[in-house]
Amino acid sequence: MMTGSDQGPTGTNGADEDVTEVPARLRLLATSDVHSHLLGHDYYADTPHPGIGLSRTGSLIAQARAEVAAEGGIDLLVDNGDWLQGSPLAETDAANPDAPPPAIHAFDILRYDAVGLGNHEFNFGLDTLNRALRALPCPAICSNVHPCAPDVALHVEQHLILSRRIPGAAADAPEVRVGLFSVLPPQTLLWDADHLAGRVRIDDMVDSARAAIATLRSAGADVVIALAHTGLAAAQAAPGMENALRPLSHLPGLDAAVGGHTHLLLPSANGSEDGLGVPVVMPGSSGSHLGVVDLFLEQTADGWQVQHATCDLRAVSTRSSKGLQPLVPEAPEMVAGLATAHTRTRADMATPVGTLSKPHHSYFTFFGEDRALALTAQAQAAAVRPFLEASPHAELPLLSAVAPAKFGGRAGPLNYTHVPAGKVSRRHVADIYIYPNELRCVIVSGAQLTDWLEMSAGLFNQLTPDMPGALLANPDRAGHNFDVIFGLEYEIDPTAPTRFDADGRPVSDAPGRVRDLRWNGAPLRQDQLFAVAYNSYRSSGGGNFRMLEDAPTLQLAPMMIRDAVTAYVTGAVQKDPLATLSYPWQLRPDLGVQAVAITGPGARSFLYELPDHVAASATAMESGFLSLTLDL
Repeated sequence: MMTGSDQGPTGTNGADEDVTEVPARLRLLATSDVHSHLLGHDYYADTPHPGIGLSRTGSLIAQARAEVAAEGGIDLLVDNGDWLQGSPLAETDAANPDAPPPAIHAFDILRYDAVGLGNHEFNFGLDTLNRALRALPCPAICSNVHPCAPDVALHVEQHLILSRRIPGAAADAPEVRVGLFSVLPPQTLLWDADHLAGRVRIDDMVDSARAAIATLRSAGADVVIALAHTGLAAAQAAPGMENALRPLSHLPGLDAAVGGHTHLLLPSANGSEDGLGVPVVMPGSSGSHLGVVDLFLEQTADGWQVQHATCDLRAVSTRSSKGLQPLVPEAPEMVAGLATAHTRTRADMATPVGTLSKPHHSYFTFFGEDRALALTAQAQAAAVRPFLEASPHAELPLLSAVAPAKFGGRAGPLNYTHVPAGKVSRRHVADIYIYPNELRCVIVSGAQLTDWLEMSAGLFNQLTPDMPGALLANPDRAGHNFDVIFGLEYEIDPTAPTRFDADGRPVSDAPGRVRDLRWNGAPLRQDQLFAVAYNSYRSSGGGNFRMLEDAPTLQLAPMMIRDAVTAYVTGAVQKDPLATLSYPWQLRPDLGVQAVAITGPGARSFLYELPDHVAASATAMESGFLSLTLDL
């Protein structure tokens, strides 16, 4: 458990001295970024997972409710978004209009009071989202998404006031009126442009929050709480921020907030407030933690007012020398209530699709060969090639851009693709490509390709000879934005400064990190045109690859990339010519620097693929990851 320090009054004035004060506790229980990891099961490996699952969080919820009830307080249970998408359990019946998503059933079992929306709620389209919202057993809130077409409806509340009676208060004491609002990143409009463009608008989060707070206070809310699907970033507000938790937390009239989106943990391990203006919890992801905010209220002439607050996180598991160990059991009612969906998902994921002659894993994806990426790239190209050959661009060379999806990071040391050689089922394909992205194709020049790769190479820290032990990959750059473009040959020099920041803005005029860039054995010409297969997230602006914004696209039939990979593994389509090429990139050799690469403990089974000195450097970390020392 991590506990934040007490914080003073927020959003209200002090109590009137002439009114008898009646102390009361309002406990806010919060989850966020569950991504439909509803049970403690890894469907990609088909094994129990002690560190995930709303079923384990459910046990923490029951404990926290019992504690506050014993003290005569009240509780509210909320979710902060990204609950609809993210696990095979959510996708097995996603296309079935008669099957409510399992997350809806989970919210019912655990008796949620309200849920917010995150950006991933829109991944399946508005029709699927609205079917889910209509089935919700509690209100859904979203304060900054608005329909902009007459035929578009979104079944949410803009904001909400819930009234609750304090059990120990006097009979004539008023109920506590709790105002809730919810905001999500306006970038959602780009990330799911195929579903949302021309249908909704998404306003700035801080502006929307300010307006919602004013409306709720005017309507008589005693307490105002933000469900803010956004992470930490700059302290000062700027238009269109993706991560606006800091400025949002300082808005007058706000009492507490739930953060999310970036899958971090708040309060942090050292209990620091991170420049936040009100009590804030951010409870990780996949059900790993429960956020608890205790708001201590007093009754005044002006109603109930917050006098002070505490916040903490409660984890479902802990890591020791024995690995990940559960701290609480799965809630029996969740296991029983989701048993049918669980069995159906496991059976669907076990459907055989083909065979692989070698194991495919992502343990070395940031510094070595990743066969899972190569397979995805080949499958994308094989699916696009017939459309390209029938188009006016038939003479263009076809490349394929892919990025890793499971690379450890904030999701933990078990978050790596690992598909053994032999028979392959649907769960293995899902392990290779976990996102519900569609296939796209873009026409770009050699100059755009160069910038594309430079943006990807921003993943790496700038290394120097006097920094032994520096991390190779910058943890503040998203690993899923490290695009590898198959069909090219190139090296990356991490001793050079990066040319683009994480927002895609140029930050250096230096030559860059991408060296010896070639196509078909010859230096890449900046004016040469190429067709590139890639995903709908990138085509919609995800990752801020600004060099692709105005690039023309090739019309394709709708196809999920996972379906393309399945068809490729089954042999339903011919092997693509990209399969005959060598892996496209490597770190530039003989740089005279050292770096530490972080990977998962499962990498021990594949250390034979690495140079002896790198394999011998494998060291277990307290976090559960494995470190490897690279001499570059």
